[in-house]
Amino acid sequence: MASSSKCSSSSAWTAKQNKLFEKALAVYDKDTPDRWQNVARAVGGKSAEEVKKHYEDLIDDVKFIESGRVPLPNYRNTSAGGGGSSVDDEERR
Repeated sequence: MASSSKCSSSSAWTAKQNKLFEKALAVYDKDTPDRWQNVARAVGGKSAEEVKKHYEDLIDDVKFIESGRVPLPNYRNTSAGGGGSSVDDEERR
């Protein structure tokens, strides 16, 4: 889920940067000195302020989801013989 605050960021985040961001958060926890500078260095192309803002946006999104204000997606059940292929079918090919 993308909040409007993320869209107003000075630059978009690529999928690669988001993955690097997630990995850096696992390495540099809240007790790490210069955490945001380290995360920014690991991500590349982002400032410490940008990665801290991205983290705060992520926390806001999680709180919003956990509050129940985001409906769960209605996934189509493909294993009930609905004619669609399932993941298992795809893996067998």
